[in-house]
Amino acid sequence: MDQYIYFDGKILPAGSPLISADNRGLRYGDGLFETIKVVNNTILREQLHFERLFQGMELLQFNIPPHCTAASLASQVLQLCKKNKVEKAARVRLTVLRGNGGLYDPEHLHPQIIIQTWALPDNYMQLNENGLVVDVCTGIAKSCDVLSHLKSNNYLPYIMAAFYAKKNRLNDALVLNSHNRVCDTTIANIFLVKDGQLVTPPLSEGCVAGVMRRYLLTVVAEAGYIIKEIPVTIEMIQSANEMFLTNALYGIRWVKQCGEKTYSNQLSAELYRRFVH
Repeated sequence: MDQYIYFDGKILPAGSPLISADNRGLRYGDGLFETIKVVNNTILREQLHFERLFQGMELLQFNIPPHCTAASLASQVLQLCKKNKVEKAARVRLTVLRGNGGLYDPEHLHPQIIIQTWALPDNYMQLNENGLVVDVCTGIAKSCDVLSHLKSNNYLPYIMAAFYAKKNRLNDALVLNSHNRVCDTTIANIFLVKDGQLVTPPLSEGCVAGVMRRYLLTVVAEAGYIIKEIPVTIEMIQSANEMFLTNALYGIRWVKQCGEKTYSNQLSAELYRRFVH
């Protein structure tokens, strides 16, 4: 089946050349991206995704033209899903790049937009039956600054953690920050359950500002659960009753084991049924 991508206002065949060797995204990782889930031609948690995207573009000092709006990008996402016949269930990546130029002399500050789509598997709406097996990736430290919560195109800490996970036959790897505390994983935010209370690292710990994380922080607290944003140490990982990971595609995925520590999934399964499924 022919597949297509969106690039700066045009629908092109997938695999079309898009950028030159001078592109700042290629040279420096100058840009950011969103990973979005579309179900039945609807962008799930659309407002949260585009709020994060435009806040990120403003932080990175993009010059956003008037025609580049949340509504226009949402329309392009849905049109591309329809073109690729994946509007029933799709993973969408929306990438923003700066354009060409050197470190001090970009040709312009306008965003270049790339949109790609992929069909999601049939089990995308189910809590993972088998718990994930993870471990802590040491030797790589993520910074804790104003850029650390972005879904940045500069992804090296997560790439190296993903290599670590693959080498050690893990489903994912926990990423540490410069304080040797846990911030997130290669593709997800982290939640712990200890004595019935939920804990997740605050954004000041260097974790990505996940859309599902933000959604759960609101709805779980409104439902009466105790949830805290506090720094998470390796010792806390080892003493928790449960651990689960969150992202926009799968919502909640429960962790069965981290190192030698094993976990149950009672509360994580309950939260999945109430707020994700």
